[in-house]
Amino acid sequence: VTLKLLAGEGLAVPRQADADDEAGWHALLAEVGTVVVKPVEGEQGKGISVDLRSAEDVRAAIERARQFCDRVLVEQFCKGEDLRIVVIDHQVVAAAVRRPPEVVGDGRSTVRELIERQSRRRAAATGGESRIPLDAEAARCIAAQGHDLDSVLLPDCRLQVRNTANLHTGGTIHDVTAELH
Repeated sequence: VTLKLLAGEGLAVPRQADADDEAGWHALLAEVGTVVVKPVEGEQGKGISVDLRSAEDVRAAIERARQFCDRVLVEQFCKGEDLRIVVIDHQVVAAAVRRPPEVVGDGRSTVRELIERQSRRRAAATGGESRIPLDAEAARCIAAQGHDLDSVLLPDCRLQVRNTANLHTGGTIHDVTAELH
């Protein structure tokens, strides 16, 4: 719905293809180079895969997304920040940037241990609502940066461990209200 409303106002929106239209999403991938796969319905970032560059990765992501909804979209990936703006009575009242989760190396712990440690802290702080899933999407994100779950990061080395910024999957939120123009 949001995409149609924005397009109707003349704003640029990502191109989409239905996952059931294999020729359509192949053509989209070939043209734009990087796509997102997401269930049509859902919440909390479940079933979303970002920054997919091969047909093999897209197929696998479609299967993961179908675990959450039968209807799945393949959409042009548009790199940028995840900015959320709250408007009440035509006035901006808050703005926040969401960022994907990352871990910081200590020179001893594996990436898996760093993720598990951070997930325990986040789960304790949110009543179990926020954990970083150790799933295929996390493994793919980590591998794209030349690491795996058994890698030991150098001290203070930051590693993004998911491509999505959803709070329920370990993303963080940063208030930027004062920075809006």
